[in-house]
Amino acid sequence: MEANEIRGGYYEGERSLFMSEGLKIYDSVFGEGESPLKESRDIELYNSSFKWKYPLWYCKNVYVKDCAWFEMARAGVWYSDNVTVIDCAIEAPKNFRRCKELTLNNVSIPNAAETLWQCQNVTAENITAKGDYFGMNCENIKIDGLTLYGNYCFDGAKNVEVRNSRLLSKDAFWNCNDVTVYDSFISGEYLGWNSKRLTFINCTIESLQGMCYIDELIMKNCKLLNTTLAFEYSTVDVDINGKVSSIKNPSGGIIRADGVDELIMQRDKVDVSKTKIILRQDSGKKTCVCQCML
Repeated sequence: MEANEIRGGYYEGERSLFMSEGLKIYDSVFGEGESPLKESRDIELYNSSFKWKYPLWYCKNVYVKDCAWFEMARAGVWYSDNVTVIDCAIEAPKNFRRCKELTLNNVSIPNAAETLWQCQNVTAENITAKGDYFGMNCENIKIDGLTLYGNYCFDGAKNVEVRNSRLLSKDAFWNCNDVTVYDSFISGEYLGWNSKRLTFINCTIESLQGMCYIDELIMKNCKLLNTTLAFEYSTVDVDINGKVSSIKNPSGGIIRADGVDELIMQRDKVDVSKTKIILRQDSGKKTCVCQCML
């Protein structure tokens, strides 16, 4: 065994490997004791587990593979830079906060409450998470393959790209700037409120009062299932594949759809002349252009 290797270790007590550098840790267990690897640098962990609080705080250059955070390993990775986590199970809540240059790949987080907060430059692939406020106030995120069960995801986030994902989330993407979602399914009330430059491409969405209070909402080739009172006070450029259950008081722009079951445009609330509704009929053979003056 090399001098910088640890194999089959077991550690208890506070700061058991405090300020370690250049370690490769295999098949080890960090038992009861806070902050075992706090302030460490250039650490690799394989097939190991954390069972107590704050294991990786203020760390740099950390690679973790085939490892587990148990329920009491709360607030696991905070204030750390250049962290890669692959093929891991994270039972503990409140993980990943104020981290920079974070990579997650094939990670399950069944108790993801308050997880991934205020992180920058995040790349994530094949993530399953359950918990509220996932991804709050993050910047520069690219996610491919997120399955999320939890409300209020990505509140306040900036520069977000999401692909091939399934989000069951009320109040998703609130207060965001510059978000693009591709090829995904989203179900939840009040989607996207108070955001700027929110784009959905090839998405299927179900939402009560979804896509309201948005500046520069773009939708391309999307389906809206059971989506009612949509687009209120939003500026829009949307193309819906199918019909919309109901639309209420968009601030302006263009809405293209096969049909609209209910259209509510109130002159005392919005300037109705600023919104154009284009209804496709007869399988696209006929186009009806409606200038909303209700």
